[in-house]
Amino acid sequence: MKAKEIQELIDFIAKSGLNKVNIETEEFKISVKRDPDQKIKYVKDSGASHAAAPAAPLPSPQAAAPAAVAAPALAAAAAPANEESKYVAIKAPMIGTFYRASGPESPIFANVGDEVKKGQVICIIEAMKLFNEIESEVSGKIVKVLVDNASPVEYDQPLFLVDPS
Repeated sequence: MKAKEIQELIDFIAKSGLNKVNIETEEFKISVKRDPDQKIKYVKDSGASHAAAPAAPLPSPQAAAPAAVAAPALAAAAAPANEESKYVAIKAPMIGTFYRASGPESPIFANVGDEVKKGQVICIIEAMKLFNEIESEVSGKIVKVLVDNASPVEYDQPLFLVDPS
């Protein structure tokens, strides 16, 4: 892939509103990741092409005070992650809109506390007007639903936490 083609791809992705795209072929591997509020720039790195958002500017002295207040909240959020490490995350296999049921009047596929089996439908992700049934990759008990109904999801975003024991 030529540099001009890569730049055109990056421009297309920037205009599409996507935040992360990975493309891999036999010839090349490209990863585009950006902060939604920043512009994309092209970076060439050891044979592999990457697009990356520019580094965030250093915070001003006025912004340092709220960051100091947020630090304890981040430490508190990290503590439950250790508890959740024994759980298996079921992740979104595609970008789309997450739905917990097949329709507004239909029962929810999987609730917290439900036992699920590998291959059981646990949600739907709508992508380009197609409703894709998402199956559990693991058997176990659902301990947490990580996404609200009718919310947009990214590729590889955790949807459920399952206790496989």
